[in-house]
Amino acid sequence: MQVDLIFRIAAIGILVAVLNQLLVRSGREEQAMMTTLAGLVVVLMILLQEINTLFETVRTLFGL
Repeated sequence: MQVDLIFRIAAIGILVAVLNQLLVRSGREEQAMMTTLAGLVVVLMILLQEINTLFETVRTLFGL
């Protein structure tokens, strides 16, 4: 299990949550939503890279 992957995703989540709260409290709800969406996209990109690595490993393992 890759603990660093979990820490990276958690760090992004914490950063997005803090930025979201700061933006909402300063009356910038639209920017807060965009920050949340950007954080989600970053996490999804990280996960897609990991899934791609998994599929490449499986392909190599089975000689496909």
